Amino acid sequence: MLSVEDALSRVRAAFKPLPAETVSVSEALGRVLASDAVSRVTQPPHDVSAMDGYAVRAADVASVPVTLEIAARVPAGGSYDGEIQAGQAARIFTGAPLPHGSDSIVIQEDTDASEDQVTVKASAVQGNYVRPAGLDFRSGDVGLHAGQRLTARDVGFAAAMNLPWLAVRRRPRVAVLATGDEVVMPGDPKGPNQIVSSNGLSLSAFVTACGGQAINLGIAPDNRDALAAIAEGAAGADLLITSGGASVGDHDLVRAGLGDSGLEVDFWKIAMRPGKPLIFGQIGGTPMLGLPGNPVSSLVCAVLFVRTALDCLLGITEDALALESAILGSNLPANDRRQDYLRAKISLDGEGRRMATPFGRQDSSMLATLARADCLIVRKPHDAALESGVTVDILPLSGKFSGI
Repeated sequence: MLSVEDALSRVRAAFKPLPAETVSVSEALGRVLASDAVSRVTQPPHDVSAMDGYAVRAADVASVPVTLEIAARVPAGGSYDGEIQAGQAARIFTGAPLPHGSDSIVIQEDTDASEDQVTVKASAVQGNYVRPAGLDFRSGDVGLHAGQRLTARDVGFAAAMNLPWLAVRRRPRVAVLATGDEVVMPGDPKGPNQIVSSNGLSLSAFVTACGGQAINLGIAPDNRDALAAIAEGAAGADLLITSGGASVGDHDLVRAGLGDSGLEVDFWKIAMRPGKPLIFGQIGGTPMLGLPGNPVSSLVCAVLFVRTALDCLLGITEDALALESAILGSNLPANDRRQDYLRAKISLDGEGRRMATPFGRQDSSMLATLARADCLIVRKPHDAALESGVTVDILPLSGKFSGI
C-alpha cells in the first residue's frame, strides 16, 4: 500500500494551475488570484485629517491658550488652495486634505470658536491627528498575491486600490459520479435493501466550497457498460470523481468498467483509515479520483486528495493540509500500519488549552459523527498507544475554506 504522503505527492505532480480569466472585483469573492494585485493609487493621496477640528501650525499652538484667525473651511472631498500663515487655522473635517502650511490637527473638543476665530486650549505637536500620504498603501505596492483566495476583506482592499478587474484562475470543472445498485437519491422510491445516497451531493458541495464547478452525473448502476456510458459525461472536465466501486468485491466495477474506456491507474490502495481503497489515474486525458463508497471514507479522502487536486488547479499557495496541535482528550490504543484520521470534538480543558476528544466508534459508515466532528486526529502508522493529555496532530474541519 502507498503511504498518504507519497499518494499526495503523486496527485500534486499530476496537476498544474488552470488558465486565468478576468472578473469584476464585485464578482471576485472566493476566487483565486492568478497574478499579483498592484495598487493603482496612493492611499491616502495627501496628508489628511484623522479628526474633525482645526488644521494649524504646531509652532503656533506650542503655548496655549492662543487665538487664531480662521482662514478657510475644508470639508471632506474639498481642499484649500491657499497656505496657512502664522497665526492662522483652517476648520477641517475627517478625511479632508491638510492645507499647505499646516502640519497638525487640534480636535474641536479642545477649542472654542466663533465665526472668524478659534481659541486653541490644548497644544499639539507636528503630525497630531494627521494621516500622512501613503499611510495605508502606495501606487505600485503589491497588495494581494497570486495564489491567494479572496475574502470579503480582500475584495474591499482591491477596490480601494482602484482595481475594477482582477485576473483569477478559472474554476475547475469537476464531474462527480456515485455508483451502486444499493443507493437512491434523496426522496426517490427506496427498495427494502437500498439506502439513500449522500456521496454525490456531499462531494459536489465540497467541490463548490473549494472553488470548483461541480457537474453531478448522478448514480451509475453496478453495470460495466452503464458505468462507462455515464462516465462519458466527464468529457471536458478537469477532474472526474467517483464514489463506490473502488474496492475488490464482485460489484466494485470502477476499474473494470472505466478500464474499457481507457482508464490508466497510477495507484490504488493507500495505507490510511478510513479510505484505503482509493484509485488515482487518468481516463481519456481527464484525471480521475475513485473514492471509497462509505460516506465518511469518501469525504475524508476528499479533504486530503480532492482538495489537494483543486488547490493545484487553482494555484493556491497556502497548504490546506497543514496540521495543528491539540491535547488528546481520551486514551488511544496503538495504531497499525495505516495512517489514521479519527473524527473528534474540540473543547477547552481547565487550563484553556484546545483538547481533541475522538468519538468512541470510528466506523466509516457513520456520517453523523463526521457531521458533528470539529477535526480529524492524525496518527502515523505504527504509532504507540497514547494516554489522554499528550499533544496530538489534528486537521481542523472548519476554517481554511475546507468545505466540509
